[in-house]
Amino acid sequence: MSDTPSDCTPGNCTKPRTSLPEAELEALVRGICFKTGPPRRIGVEVEWLVHELSSPRLPVTPERLAAAYAALRTVPLKSALTVEPGGQLELSSQPADSLMECIGTVSADLAAVRAALAEHGLGLVGIGHDPWHPPRRYLHEPRYDALETCLDRTGPAGRAMMCTSASVQVCVDAGHEEPGPLGLGRRWSFAHQLGPVLVAAFANSPLAGSEPTGWLSTRQLLWTEIGEGRAGGPSLDTDPRTAWARHVLDAPVMCIRRDSGPWDVPEGLTFREWARSGVPRQPTREDLDYHVSTLFPPVRPRGHLELRMIDAQPGEDGWIVPLAVTTALFDDPEAAETAYRVVKPLAERTLALPAPHNPLWIDAARHGLADPELHEAAIACFEAALEALPRLGATPEVTDAVETYLHRYVIRGRCPADDLLDRTHGSLGKEIRT
Repeated sequence: MSDTPSDCTPGNCTKPRTSLPEAELEALVRGICFKTGPPRRIGVEVEWLVHELSSPRLPVTPERLAAAYAALRTVPLKSALTVEPGGQLELSSQPADSLMECIGTVSADLAAVRAALAEHGLGLVGIGHDPWHPPRRYLHEPRYDALETCLDRTGPAGRAMMCTSASVQVCVDAGHEEPGPLGLGRRWSFAHQLGPVLVAAFANSPLAGSEPTGWLSTRQLLWTEIGEGRAGGPSLDTDPRTAWARHVLDAPVMCIRRDSGPWDVPEGLTFREWARSGVPRQPTREDLDYHVSTLFPPVRPRGHLELRMIDAQPGEDGWIVPLAVTTALFDDPEAAETAYRVVKPLAERTLALPAPHNPLWIDAARHGLADPELHEAAIACFEAALEALPRLGATPEVTDAVETYLHRYVIRGRCPADDLLDRTHGSLGKEIRT
């Protein structure tokens, strides 16, 4: 949502207009979305709901958000700070050479952001879906006007996703070209098999309108309801580059950008069909880059792999646990091999359907770790991560946080969503901690 390409500014949305044939478009996708090499960098994107410090249930007015965000633009940060359509705040780290470098940089930036917001009486809260407020769009830009028009065709889930959801997105290198636990093919497959375990273990969005939705991760439900073309993943029955290239070209075009005025929002037009027809104009390399940014599968290749399935986490430092666990399971060879063997049998429950529109992912979002197989897999994955973290240079504070989470939630078959549900009979607004 926050990865609007840099070429999308008034007056140059479609320039330079270098049209490309269909075969070359597919070759570009294959080449730019998976850049292989030794896994050595890690990144994280943390999204937050912004609320009134005095009373989280009160909606923040657009004027107060605008004033606070204007002040934030003067705060020196190493991470990129962006605003989501509903006014959610996102920090996106630069690629870090180690887990601890990533944690240190983002922690410092978050401290500065919180201090600046506090001066305006505002704070950050980590929940995967706003438990109180209906969708309300804060940003009114051509991209989000087009996205809203496009997503409204599949129902209300799109607006809720745009305006009331927040996540922790972990970014890992695509991996080696050759086979093995750190190889591209293994990591691509593993990401889709581990994904439901991460959904279940970190589910933190059970409410909408202050009422239980029946799902522990309502945020993941919203992505499912948006539809396969916009928020689904590719088939896993072929190599990653071929599968993703086909998926990108056969996915529906969200919009055709203009240098001025509203953007066109075609219905049912795939990028491949646009390239073949050349109507209303021939798509360019820049259009292809933009099109990729409008696809939201749970695992998205952007040169690296974005894992997009984790709900925003409670507490100031709750985001560190999913970052640490995921990094350990991907980048430590021993932990990667152990976790791969643990989650591989879960693939049978997908019925060979792409994520997240298959029974395994749906069960993870609905039931969390109450699902016996996901519960067992989560325990094994967390234990493997705990063993690996010291080898990756994690500090005792980080390993302690992961171990605490393991015992507080995972072993007990719980997740943060269960805490929220336990408090629905009391005053939810007083219980949530930023």
